[in-house]
Amino acid sequence: MSYHKPEANTIQLLKDIAHRLRIDSITSTQASKSGHPTSCASIAEIMSVLFFNTLRLNLKFPRDPSSDRFVLSKGHSAPILYAAWAEAGLFPVEDLQNLRKIDSDLEGHPTPRLNFIDVGTGSLGQGVAVAAGMAYVGKNYDKADYRTYVVVGDGESAEGSIWESLHFAGHYKLDNLCVIFDVNRLGQSEPTSLQHQMEIYRKRLDAFGFHALVVDGHDVEELCKAFHEASITKNKPTAIIAKTYKGKFFPNIEDLDNWHGKPLGDKANEVIKHLEGLIVNSNATIPPKSPSKSKPAPVVDITNVKLSSPPNYKMGEQVATRLAYGTALAKIAQNNDRVIALDGDTKNSTFSDKLKKIFPERYIECFIAEQNLVGVAIGTACRDRTIAFVSTFATFFTRAFDQIRMGAISQTNVNFVGSHCGVSIGEDGPSQMGLEDIAMFRAIPGSTVFYPSDAVSCERAVELAANTKGVCFIRTSRPNTAVIYGNDEVLQIGKGKVVKQSPKDQVLLIGAGITLYECLNAAAQLEKSGVHARVIDPFTIKPLDAELIIENGQAVGGRVVVVEDHYQQGGLGEAVLSVLAEQRDFVVKHLYVPGVPRSGPPNVLIDMFGISARNVVNAVGAVLKL
Repeated sequence: MSYHKPEANTIQLLKDIAHRLRIDSITSTQASKSGHPTSCASIAEIMSVLFFNTLRLNLKFPRDPSSDRFVLSKGHSAPILYAAWAEAGLFPVEDLQNLRKIDSDLEGHPTPRLNFIDVGTGSLGQGVAVAAGMAYVGKNYDKADYRTYVVVGDGESAEGSIWESLHFAGHYKLDNLCVIFDVNRLGQSEPTSLQHQMEIYRKRLDAFGFHALVVDGHDVEELCKAFHEASITKNKPTAIIAKTYKGKFFPNIEDLDNWHGKPLGDKANEVIKHLEGLIVNSNATIPPKSPSKSKPAPVVDITNVKLSSPPNYKMGEQVATRLAYGTALAKIAQNNDRVIALDGDTKNSTFSDKLKKIFPERYIECFIAEQNLVGVAIGTACRDRTIAFVSTFATFFTRAFDQIRMGAISQTNVNFVGSHCGVSIGEDGPSQMGLEDIAMFRAIPGSTVFYPSDAVSCERAVELAANTKGVCFIRTSRPNTAVIYGNDEVLQIGKGKVVKQSPKDQVLLIGAGITLYECLNAAAQLEKSGVHARVIDPFTIKPLDAELIIENGQAVGGRVVVVEDHYQQGGLGEAVLSVLAEQRDFVVKHLYVPGVPRSGPPNVLIDMFGISARNVVNAVGAVLKL
């Protein structure tokens, strides 16, 4: 497909549109008395060429699966993104004056409250990962000819997460991905480290496996040619490294410090007048292209996902929940061809390799780069293209908390599975122990937190998560634990289980994962001395089964002991305490890992750090004396 230079009239129209986008960015930020008009100005030609010469969009259905994808990683330039969609005709240009108003979805940074936004951006360094996830799905699963474009700021390219994602895109030869670097030289408080050293950017991107092109980011014709070249480049992604200027075409503001993140104020009218003088065709525009019909995205169904066969265990059989996770993942993958697994080189420990063994093409290895791992997963789940399960050691998700947090803002439905939680992993020591993971995922708005204690409940947790909106987290354990549920046991989100009870019960024990078994062992020991304990498995920590806990707590006189393989803050214990905060006549003893642990055998550590059956027995003794 040879390149045909656009006609002179088209070139002029694209220039005119760029200036109109600049004016809209100025007027909207003036109206809101806040925003980033100079950051918008540096990408005006890029946005004009993308939206009115390159992208294939369905204006009636902006999230059409066959449409090209666009991610604005430098989310603070949202005003010009909104302006581009308005110019394209999606909504009236006058609506731009509602930027950042409380009753408008034109927020300060893009979010999917808007039907033309796939993911929230603005926490910098994340857009390339999401775009790479979208491109991976387009190339390998949809096998469609939609393309993915992402605009990255030069300031955010200092984020290591950007380079994790560039490595991923280069490694997987995502030739349907185009990363545009807006190298406008200036950061928020001072110039960027590389400023306009374009050759350094080019060499770095070339080394990461990209077809790297340096262009004048304000030259419409150069940009048209570069995007065409990107579209015909095979077996590697393209990076368009655009040399631009912050506040381009703003007299006495262009390329000057101290204009980041502020409207133009009393200079606005002067700048607008200057821009209007540069426009040749004040009203003429170019309609965006329509999505290609030659290789559209297929229709997919990601609803009503089931295990291909029910759990198949013997009561009392010793099975680690991390192993049951792998078994269940493979089962739901057999039932729905859009179930995928992503991992960070821990697949033989998390057991996500069970899916890889039967469906290798539906496993995505993200290597040891957890921020990219999470970002890619969010990208794969966009527009309901896949059911994504992301696994690694629970503690390593803390490295990607910002990506997970932004996933919630992006309304993602990604499922996270963290293995190797707590001191019960043993000799590997505290660097490998997830001890703050429940707190982290409980803090995510709209999240569901599963903590299955046996293989049956773990398989059902996977099945439930696959059908649940929002961020889901499944906490799996390293040690083997006994199967305590029948294979036909019905498990539900927000519904716990009483696993031991009698009419004589004097205290309620609540544990999850390995501490459920410490509670059961403690209950057996207490019974020998005539003390009867009731035991609850919460199954989900969020939402917690408040009704079950209150009802059974009252039945035993309000005496409760909660035991968890987690730090004090934010885990199961604090969830229970929150439920009981408005209840009268309860006494709660909370056992948890009190500080940074150490290496040692699991059973020794469980006892040393106060969460073993012996410690539960002592806690019950203390509670009964109160």
